[in-house]
Amino acid sequence: MAIAYSLTPELRIKLKKPIGTLIQGSFTETMKRFKDMMEKEKPAAIISVGDTVSKNLAENRVYPQLSIVDNRVMRRSVQPIPLTAEKIIHIKNPPGTITEEAISAIQEALKSKCCVKIVVDGEEDLLTLIAVLHAPENSFVVYGQPYKGVVVVKVTPEKKAEVAGILKAMENVRKAK
Repeated sequence: MAIAYSLTPELRIKLKKPIGTLIQGSFTETMKRFKDMMEKEKPAAIISVGDTVSKNLAENRVYPQLSIVDNRVMRRSVQPIPLTAEKIIHIKNPPGTITEEAISAIQEALKSKCCVKIVVDGEEDLLTLIAVLHAPENSFVVYGQPYKGVVVVKVTPEKKAEVAGILKAMENVRKAK
């Protein structure tokens, strides 16, 4: 299993802050506001990263083109969430890393014309960065912000450049070892 990127202590702190728009509130409030954003912006695709946010979207009849889950919530194992997916891909991605396997799976899923669920053995959090980098422009990448709400990242050239910079900082650490 080839590790492409490793999280640094500095980036761990930086990435605790949302990289998109934070929608605060209860599940009901955040989903209503998210649906309003979808109606207004009409995103090219929706990608969800995380079990809770993926489950909440499905329960509100929002079906992402790609859902990335690890069957864990707040580091505790949970029952796999029932998501409508025409294709399921299983990958390994250890905590604090991004593997080549994960990058390939996300790229493949985003090229697909069907709904894909990626099930991660390990941790899916950092895969948000890869989803933003490879998603079509004007897509929404949605992930949970623990105890706060959901974060919606609108994919723009500027956001892709920001994420590429974060990944570059992670890559340099790997090369130095």
